[in-house]
Amino acid sequence: MKRSASAQWKGNLENGQGTLTSDSGVLDSTPYSFKTRFKDENGTNPEELVGAAHAGCFSMALSMILGQHDFTAERIDTRATVQLDEVDGGFAITKIHLHCRASVPGASAEQFAEAAEAAKANCPISKLFTAEITMDAALEG
Repeated sequence: MKRSASAQWKGNLENGQGTLTSDSGVLDSTPYSFKTRFKDENGTNPEELVGAAHAGCFSMALSMILGQHDFTAERIDTRATVQLDEVDGGFAITKIHLHCRASVPGASAEQFAEAAEAAKANCPISKLFTAEITMDAALEG
């Protein structure tokens, strides 16, 4: 299975503009810029997209692992916070924190924590990173 997306950038780093497009059409010339990445201007950026990919991948992996133990989640809500830091004169994603809350009928806190740890370690997006990945995951009523 292969999926593709593309980026186009015009201009210099601080004043240039870029667009992101995915083959599925979900991203269709979606703008991004230095200001949306480093200056908190509204709009997307690569780190936000990495966070969305990681949250989605982790949630699906957690659902799969729970299912292997005969549990079906009513809901899994995951937020991935991606930290970009200046490192050795450049920038690097240094940390990703997964914040997960889920409703899983019949699962104990221990069973859920074990499944969440397995999902964090084994989802394909987690396997991409050398960054530290932390997590807090809990069941909700």
